[in-house]
Amino acid sequence: MADSRQGKIRQYRKPLNINLGMIIFGCIFIYIMICVGLYFTSGHISGYEVKAGSLSVNNVYTGIAIRKEEVMNSSDSGYINYYVREGGRVAVGDLVYTVDETGSLEELTGTDPDENSLSDTDLSELKSEILGFTNTFSPQNFKEVYNFKYSVQGTVMKLANYRILENIGSLQGADGSQLVNFRRAPKTGIVVYSTDGYESLTPDQVGADDFDLTDYEKQPLISNELVNPGDAAYKLCLSEDWSIVIPVEPERAAELLEKEYVQVRFLKNQDVSWAQVAVHENADGTYVELMFNNSMITFCTDRYIEIELISEDETGLKIPNSAIVEKEFFLVPVEYVTKGGNGSANGVLRETYTEEGEPGTEFVETAIYDEVDGEYYLDDSQLAIGDYILKPDSDEKYAVSKRGSLIGVYNINKGYADFRKINILDSNEEYSIVESGTTYGLSVYDYIALDASTVEEDDLINE
Repeated sequence: MADSRQGKIRQYRKPLNINLGMIIFGCIFIYIMICVGLYFTSGHISGYEVKAGSLSVNNVYTGIAIRKEEVMNSSDSGYINYYVREGGRVAVGDLVYTVDETGSLEELTGTDPDENSLSDTDLSELKSEILGFTNTFSPQNFKEVYNFKYSVQGTVMKLANYRILENIGSLQGADGSQLVNFRRAPKTGIVVYSTDGYESLTPDQVGADDFDLTDYEKQPLISNELVNPGDAAYKLCLSEDWSIVIPVEPERAAELLEKEYVQVRFLKNQDVSWAQVAVHENADGTYVELMFNNSMITFCTDRYIEIELISEDETGLKIPNSAIVEKEFFLVPVEYVTKGGNGSANGVLRETYTEEGEPGTEFVETAIYDEVDGEYYLDDSQLAIGDYILKPDSDEKYAVSKRGSLIGVYNINKGYADFRKINILDSNEEYSIVESGTTYGLSVYDYIALDASTVEEDDLINE
C-alpha cells in the first residue's frame, strides 16, 4: 500500500525574522504617525516677517475753492469783447470790455495774416493754458474738454481784440453817438470769464452735495457773444485771501486742527504752500477749511482743486495689530538681578529653607524684558508673590510682589514664543509702527506670531 502522505503538498512557513533594520523602520513609522497626529490636533501659529515701513494715510483730497467773488453784469445790449486776459489784475477804471451795438467792431480785425499773428508772449500764454489742461485732464470728467475749448477760444479772441483798440474810435454813429460802449472795472481785482453759481458760497454752508461733480456746470463768458442788460459780463476776485474746503472724518479734522498749519501740495502744478487750518461742523458732516494768503491768481478759474496734505509720517517697524499683546511681569530693583548658572544667564537669588529650617539660596534664571526707573521687568513664571530674593553680596532682601505690564509681541525666531516689548509710534485699524533698535525689542526681519491670541510664552511653534 502506497504511503498516502506522498501526494499531499504542504506550504512551508518561513519564521519571522526580526532584525535591526525592521526595528529602526518601525520606530521611524511610529514617530511620523505621532508627528502627524500632533499636527492635526495642535494649534498652528502663523508667522509674520517684521519689515521697516510707514503707515499708508490717504492725504489726497478734492476741495472746493472759496473766494471773495463778485459777478459784474452788463448794462448794455450788443456784442461783448474783452480786453483783459483771464487771470489778469485790473485797477479801478481799467478797461475790461466793450459792447458793440451793431457788430461793426468785427470789421476792424483786418484780413492780413501778419497783422493777426500771435506774438511770442501770446503763444506762451496759450501753451501754458494747454499744458495746465493736459496735466489735470481725467476721462471721467470729459466735459472739461468743452470748458477748455471755450477758454482757448476766449483767450485767442482777447489777444486779437488788442489790435483793434487803436481804431475803435472810428466807430461812431451818423448822429455822433458812440456805437461801442466802453466798460471799466469799478473795483480792483482779478478778472475771470466764467460763472458757476458758487460765487457767494461760504465755508459754513458747504455740504456733501457741493462735491457732486455730476451736476456741476461752469458757464463760460466768450468774446463776440450777444449779451443783454443784466447778463453776466465777467467776474472779479477781490482778495488774495482764499480757502479750500475738504470733507474729512472727525478724527482727521482733530489731528489737522492740532497742527494749526499744514503744508499743501497742489496736484495741478505741484506747487507747495502753507495753509492755516479751521474746522467746520456743518449740517451733514465735518469739513476742514485750509486758508491761504497767496496762489489765488493761479487757481482763480478753478472751483474744484485736487490737493495733497504733506504730513511727516512715522517710520519704523511695521507690524499687524493682531500680533500685539499685553503681558504682566514682576518688577524687581536692578541691584537684585545677577549672573548665575553658566555665568551668562540673568536671574535672582531666591531665599530657601531646608527641612531642618536652615536658610539657603538658589539661583532662579529669569529673562529681562525691560528696564524702567531702576526696575527690571522679569518673567513671572519662575517666581511667585511672597518670594524673598537677596541682593548679591549683601544681607538685604526684597519681597516679590510689585507687578507691571508691557505691550509687545511674541518673537518666534528660535522655534518657540519669546515675548518682546514694543514702543508704538503710530497706528491705524490694521497696522502699527513701532520703534526699531530698542533694547529688549524687535529688529528688521524678525519673525513674530501673526495672532498673539493663539500663543503663550515658551510655546513651541508648529507653523
